[in-house]
Amino acid sequence: MSLLRLHLLGSPVLRQRSAEVGNVDDDARRLVVDMFETMDAAKGIGLAANQVGIARRIAVVDADGDRFALIDPVIVEAEGSDTAEEGCLSIPEIYGDVTRPDRIVIEAMDQEGNRYRKEASGLKARAIQHEIDHLDGILFLDHLSLIKRQMLLAKYRREHKDDTGHTKEVQAATARSE
Repeated sequence: MSLLRLHLLGSPVLRQRSAEVGNVDDDARRLVVDMFETMDAAKGIGLAANQVGIARRIAVVDADGDRFALIDPVIVEAEGSDTAEEGCLSIPEIYGDVTRPDRIVIEAMDQEGNRYRKEASGLKARAIQHEIDHLDGILFLDHLSLIKRQMLLAKYRREHKDDTGHTKEVQAATARSE
């Protein structure tokens, strides 16, 4: 197990549509383990593979007491509407209100390659949709109005003007918080 580098806003991989995995192999299983470890250390509730520089359709989520991997996920049902604040490990300290379906049903594979179907609502549904967006090259900022997006991008650029590059090391977590 190892901590992976997080890719930040501006990294080209965040705008790529990730490739289907197809068959789950040892590399995919190892990536899932490393992604859970990285997500926990970064104190997140979800992480997509392209956020760690790998454009494959793999994500992990830990929300509402449910911890699972999503490999080649597809939303097959969506209903309702809910607006709530979102942030992103790849866009630190930037938050915005995003409207998404409140209830979804997904189909995906787990880290052993077993297909499953999961219904989710509330925070878990929001986290799943956020991670699937990442796999499609979409950031939560893309769901905001143009003015709000420009304002948050300007704030991010000001706060990160001295950064060199679009990745950052994740430090080992001492304790996980929501």
